[in-house]
Amino acid sequence: MNPFNDYYFLGKIIRPHGFDGKVNAYLDTDDPGYYLDLDMVFLNMNNSPVPFFVEFINLKGNKATLKFQDIDNLLAAESLTQKEMYLPLKSLPPLSENKFYYHEIEGFSVVDNHHGKLGVVKGVLEYPSQAVIQVMVNEKEVLIPINEKIIRSVDKKSREITIETPEGLLDIYLA
Repeated sequence: MNPFNDYYFLGKIIRPHGFDGKVNAYLDTDDPGYYLDLDMVFLNMNNSPVPFFVEFINLKGNKATLKFQDIDNLLAAESLTQKEMYLPLKSLPPLSENKFYYHEIEGFSVVDNHHGKLGVVKGVLEYPSQAVIQVMVNEKEVLIPINEKIIRSVDKKSREITIETPEGLLDIYLA
C-alpha cells in the first residue's frame, strides 16, 4: 500500500535559503496564494509522510521560501533538499463548476454527445504537453484530452463526465 494515497503532491524543496534553516521550494499548483496560511506540510522521508510545522512562508509566484519549526541551521535545511511536500487530500481547495482534481474522476462514466456512453475513467495520464483521461471502451484504451472544448460538463453527484470529442478522435481508437 502506498503511504501517500490520502495525500496530494504540493511541491518539492529545492535548496536551502541562507544559513538559518530556511528552504526554497517549488509549489506545483495553479493557485499558490491558497497556501499562504499553511501551518504544516508532510515531507516524504524514506517513503513515509512526516509532518513539518511551518513557521514562515513567503511566496513569489510558484516559488516559496519556508521556515520549518526546529530546522534552524544550514545543515538541517540541506537534509531537506529534494524532499517532496504533501498535504492531506481533505485539505484540497474546493473547485467550481466543471473543474476537477484528477484523482476524483476515477470511476466516473464518460458520455459523448454524439456516441453515447463510452466507458469508465480508469485514470488520468499526465504528459508534458497534455493531460488525458484514460477510458476503457470495449476493452480498448481511449485517451481523451483534458480540454475545455472537449469536456462539456462534470456532474460529481452522478459521477458522470459529458464530452464532445472532435470528429475522428474516437475512430482512431475504435476502428
